[in-house]
Amino acid sequence: MTVRHAAPGRVNLIGEHTDYNLGFAVPIALPQRTVVTFAPDGGDALTVSSNRAPDVVRFGLGVVPGQVAGWAAYVAGVVWALRQAGHPVPGGAMRITSDVEMGSGLSSSAALECATLGALATAAGVRIDKKEQARLAQRAENEYVGVPSGLLDQLAALFGEPSTALLIDFRDLSVAPVPFDPDAEGVALLLIDSRARHAHAGGEYAARRASCERAAARLRATSLREIWDRGSAALDEIGDPIDARRARHVLTENGRVLDFVAALGESDFVEAGRILTSSHVSMRDDFGITTEHIDLIADTAVRVGALGARMTGGGFGGCVIALVPDSRADAVTKTLRRTVTAAGHPRPVIIRTRAAAGAGPDV
Repeated sequence: MTVRHAAPGRVNLIGEHTDYNLGFAVPIALPQRTVVTFAPDGGDALTVSSNRAPDVVRFGLGVVPGQVAGWAAYVAGVVWALRQAGHPVPGGAMRITSDVEMGSGLSSSAALECATLGALATAAGVRIDKKEQARLAQRAENEYVGVPSGLLDQLAALFGEPSTALLIDFRDLSVAPVPFDPDAEGVALLLIDSRARHAHAGGEYAARRASCERAAARLRATSLREIWDRGSAALDEIGDPIDARRARHVLTENGRVLDFVAALGESDFVEAGRILTSSHVSMRDDFGITTEHIDLIADTAVRVGALGARMTGGGFGGCVIALVPDSRADAVTKTLRRTVTAAGHPRPVIIRTRAAAGAGPDV
């Protein structure tokens, strides 16, 4: 029996690089999805193809880290993680289609992992709760692919709901729904793809994570979450000024996440926008993960009428989000395209987006 399972990309509204520091974040699932069509055949291998790649990849179910590279490593990693956890994995043919843009910070990797995992588990008749699915998908990415990502992307892909953001507390992995429907308040959520691609495996993401771990260790804590109640004064004890700035971003970002949720609770999108812009400034000045190109997009959006704007994703490229009154959305879009191209950058792709459903059977 052929199985079809889908998982969405995601936008992180706020809470960048807080997940692996056991802090808070507020993502949404996107309408764009990755669909896995799987036909089990009772064999001991998996044949995988994708509408995004010309090659067909085949590997045994006993695959181990290092055997498969490139885009198919994410699929192989899920197979490996499932088997490591003791779950049966059937062989067969898998076809992947996706409209989640790769390298744009919308987590095409987690969409692929979660769609693959759902298809394989369904075909095997195995029920795995969502949080365990997230952990398995993360393990595939961390230990098989070699990207030291946190759990934000997988949890967003699995728990997403229409017109709903997710407040995630990474200390206990609690996921709380937060109403998020700016359209109902006359506000557009614009997703601005810079078309500058990034690669977390390139080392910058890992460097930021290591910096946060050093800062926590210097403060005799296992994570920066443990010093939450000590505030910014604790940063003086870190010593290294760069590590201190990285830690300051995480501490202040956690506060911004909770303030953002409070603003959404009051449908105060003016305040929510202000918090988004403050988050971008922190990513730029303290965490050092934006670029001149990305800063131009965020700054221009605010200058010409957005309530707020920030880069979303791990950094060094990808997308910017902006909350914009309906009356200014067209003007912001036109000015962004003109200003960014005049500066010598690619013409940004700008769409209006919304919170959508999470992973599940594709019907």
